[in-house]
Amino acid sequence: MKTAAPGGLSRRRRRQLSLGGQYGLFIVVVVLVIVLADWSTLQRNFANWDVAKGLFPEVITVGLRNTAVYTAVGFGLGLGGGLLIALMRLSSVPPYRAFATAYIEIFRGLPLLLIFIFVGVGVPLAFPGTNIPGGAVGQAGLSLGLAAAAYMAETIRAGIVAVPKGQMEAARSLGMSYPRAMWSIIIPQAFRIIIPPLTNQLVLLCKDSSLVLFLGITLEERELTKFGRDLAGQVGNTTPIIVAGICYLLITIPLSLLARRLEARQREAR
Repeated sequence: MKTAAPGGLSRRRRRQLSLGGQYGLFIVVVVLVIVLADWSTLQRNFANWDVAKGLFPEVITVGLRNTAVYTAVGFGLGLGGGLLIALMRLSSVPPYRAFATAYIEIFRGLPLLLIFIFVGVGVPLAFPGTNIPGGAVGQAGLSLGLAAAAYMAETIRAGIVAVPKGQMEAARSLGMSYPRAMWSIIIPQAFRIIIPPLTNQLVLLCKDSSLVLFLGITLEERELTKFGRDLAGQVGNTTPIIVAGICYLLITIPLSLLARRLEARQREAR
């Protein structure tokens, strides 16, 4: 039997009324925003079509292309470094474990901006005459890779640990050495498990590539954020920044959808 709350209304009815009130309040707020906002001023300053047209094709051929390149290089270095750090973290050799633990804690704790400054300014000062190969691409990739390796190391380690121990035991019983079993049996299975979180990490690196502007890059090396800020300052309008943000979404939304799809497939496989 349903119990009636004070006032003669059942709990279900009270929940319905509360939910209806929340929906009503939300609709009122949306209507007020639509009615009271100065849409002509917003359109002129944030969605000026004449300004937006002037950004093409450079926003794609320079900004979007460089963002994709910086992200890809950073992800590749982070994945390779993360795998190495993860294996050191799981090693039976104490110095390896200590180094891996310290690396993970330090680079996960430092703001990414400090890593960019260290790579762009600290390395040339510490090693005079030394240039990081690849110019801005090398510097950006190294900065992103150093940070990404710390996060990916923990993700990869979790994937390796998630592989049933019987897999390693079966491989060793067939005469495989530990390194061969790890590379041939364990790591491939671990990567199938961690593909979704690695995809999410790729999305984060894409957004973090905006910090490349602190490296003192040239006009042809600008990524989307730097490209949008420079053009916004030139034309005195924020439309270039909005266009740059939309270009980020062209990369991040498909990757986010891919990560969700992969996670759903893994849940179904279980």
